[in-house]
Amino acid sequence: MGDNSTREGERSSYSSKQQPQVPMSLKLIDTCLRLSVVPLSVATIWLTVTNHQSNPDYGNLDYNSIMGLKYMVGVSAVCAIYALLSTISSWVACLVSKAWLFFVPDQVLAYLMTTSVAGATEIVYLLNKGDKPVTWSEVCSSYPHFCSKLTIALGLHVFVLLAFLFISVISAYRAFSLFDPPCDPQTNNNA
Repeated sequence: MGDNSTREGERSSYSSKQQPQVPMSLKLIDTCLRLSVVPLSVATIWLTVTNHQSNPDYGNLDYNSIMGLKYMVGVSAVCAIYALLSTISSWVACLVSKAWLFFVPDQVLAYLMTTSVAGATEIVYLLNKGDKPVTWSEVCSSYPHFCSKLTIALGLHVFVLLAFLFISVISAYRAFSLFDPPCDPQTNNNA
């Protein structure tokens, strides 16, 4: 009888290791971050796509003129859709136990956001400062409205990046908390 209760205890501790419970506060933070990504990404898309200005001397300037802005809009759209779908699916019981289902896309989108913010930052910098050695003059004196809206869109995009960095850390914690830490060889030799 004593053996059976010990084995039951071992089974229950083994099953609890396989499916650790994520603290409710962590799940709430994860959900809030994912939900905050949606309006920030939509606002970034809207500000960028509706951003255009004409100048009688130089013509029209809009987001279609700059390839990096198209990339920023595309990444923002993917992030918004993924954040909404992952928020909904994170509350579905059969998917919650699949930590890798969230970990991989969260990491990929965090990297995509990093590249998108880097590219958009360079674009905003070049529009504001230009690049004199290659004879690329600054544009913002001729298109101030375009540059100010683009700077706001970049700021929102940075907030989405920060949210995805936190989301990727949380999903990494959820995925890797399923496993025991590696053994220390010195500890095993002493035992």
